[in-house]
Amino acid sequence: MHFGSDNIVGASQPVLDAILAANSGAEPSYGADSVKKRVDKMFCDLFERDVQVFLVATGTGANALCVSAMTPPWGMCISNEESHINGEETGAPELYTGGAKLMTLKGDKGRLLPDVLDAYVRNLSPGFYQMPAKSISVSQLNECGIAYTPDEIAALSDVAKKYRLWMHMDGARFANALVHRKVTPAEMTWKSGVDILSFGATKNGALAAEAIVVFRPELAEAMEYRRKRAGQTISKGRLLSSQFIGYLENDHWLSNARHANAMAAELKAGLEKIPGIRLPWEVEGNEVFPVMPRKVFKALKDAGAVFYEWPTRSVAAADKPGADETMARLVTSFQTTADEVAQFVDVAAKAA
Repeated sequence: MHFGSDNIVGASQPVLDAILAANSGAEPSYGADSVKKRVDKMFCDLFERDVQVFLVATGTGANALCVSAMTPPWGMCISNEESHINGEETGAPELYTGGAKLMTLKGDKGRLLPDVLDAYVRNLSPGFYQMPAKSISVSQLNECGIAYTPDEIAALSDVAKKYRLWMHMDGARFANALVHRKVTPAEMTWKSGVDILSFGATKNGALAAEAIVVFRPELAEAMEYRRKRAGQTISKGRLLSSQFIGYLENDHWLSNARHANAMAAELKAGLEKIPGIRLPWEVEGNEVFPVMPRKVFKALKDAGAVFYEWPTRSVAAADKPGADETMARLVTSFQTTADEVAQFVDVAAKAA
């Protein structure tokens, strides 16, 4: 019963097969290989336009490089208070920018809200005593497992454009959000105003591969240099590129995400039937956040279930855990089985 994260499972078979297929023979290094050229075309086709793609090995590297491309050392990048770049990347964005500030705002269920963003930027001091806003960042899915709609992204982009701010999307679970919203990659990103995207693959079947997808050429000018300085330019680049061949071909990435989302939906349906367990918001991807009695939490842990207790900042007052309750985060993956879900629900039901 492994629900700790979607990156605790290995790589999917098509990804492994693609790595092996690219492994023989010799190819130019540092991304000059023929496999990378195929991947570049695949991304252009995927997003229905010319894009510039920079491959890296980690999501933190992708996010920090994106923020550094948008935000000078004397500026700030704005996100929700629970954003991954703020809470779980050990200051990497500040490091890569050379000192830019991350400013976080309160929102709703992990979302950055247009009116809150507008009010904050509008009331910033125009003088040099305060860092000016230069960019915003949203997560897809966000830290509450919620998927922004294209209209919600566009509303944030309208505010960003009003104040001449760049917009970044942290797409660590981009595929899960995409299949939930039933829209295209283009509709989810540049058509809604996103300027640069961290396109995640590791959580959804890759071995270690993320892509920085740049929709605005101005943000790509220095990316080769930034990536090299950050230690994210892989010498045997074809083994990085090949992961995206296996990941994207035959819509494998979308199949993986649909399975993970379906397992989360089953988990939600099972847990909601158990007295004493409630969900403070909907499941819109592959993450489930049940509030449960502490005795149920303990019974699940004692049975060997892997998952985490989770902060409750975004939970409405009426749904906050009581003295004998806690909130958990459960994450399903492309390898999660229906048996795992059934076993987890059964243990919870018996403990309740």
